[in-house]
Amino acid sequence: MRTWNERLPEIPLTLIGVSAPEAADVVRAGGADAGLVRLPIDRTGLSAIPLYTETTVVVVPKDYLVTAVEEVTADDLADDVVLHPLDDTLDWERLPGQPATERPATTAAAIELVAAGVGLLVVPQSLARLHHRKDLTYRPVSDAPESRVALTWLEGETTDLMEQFIGIVRGRTVNSSRARPPTLAEPKRKHPETEARKPATGKSKRRASDAPKDGKRGKPRRR
Repeated sequence: MRTWNERLPEIPLTLIGVSAPEAADVVRAGGADAGLVRLPIDRTGLSAIPLYTETTVVVVPKDYLVTAVEEVTADDLADDVVLHPLDDTLDWERLPGQPATERPATTAAAIELVAAGVGLLVVPQSLARLHHRKDLTYRPVSDAPESRVALTWLEGETTDLMEQFIGIVRGRTVNSSRARPPTLAEPKRKHPETEARKPATGKSKRRASDAPKDGKRGKPRRR
């Protein structure tokens, strides 16, 4: 948002929040020009480019045992209750830890349960930051599934403005040829000396100053 407003202040950019499962459908239906989505998605009618892969973390109370280490593994959580919200964005083959009696409806609700001491929560790092609380912290889980993030937009709608947005999201600098706003091509200009030397009539003319100083115009031709 900040970079867009710096480069194209005359064109407003509005962000809307949607859940991960519905993000691609919002773009496909025209509810947004582009979307940041979590892969995999149904790419019918959509273009998409991968951006990055997120670190997966476990959200725990600040005084919890795992905060004593830099990162943990899924096996380290084997004896803990690990919450599995209905809007979970990770593709698990086998969930870590012990299951809770019921699944929270949302990640936000699961965060509240972690704060209440009900269990732990494993999520992409951006979600841990989004739902940050002073009484909670997180640690990377080295062998958990990772979440890939992509930018998606409608096929056939790769306009100049969309190219600008893609460039900003991918971190292109303002000096990049693909990052600069499109401009009208200027007509080619001839070299000033070429213009001055070109006769107006298409024929060369001798000027008085070009004549020899002795008044002669050259040797007479023999008959």
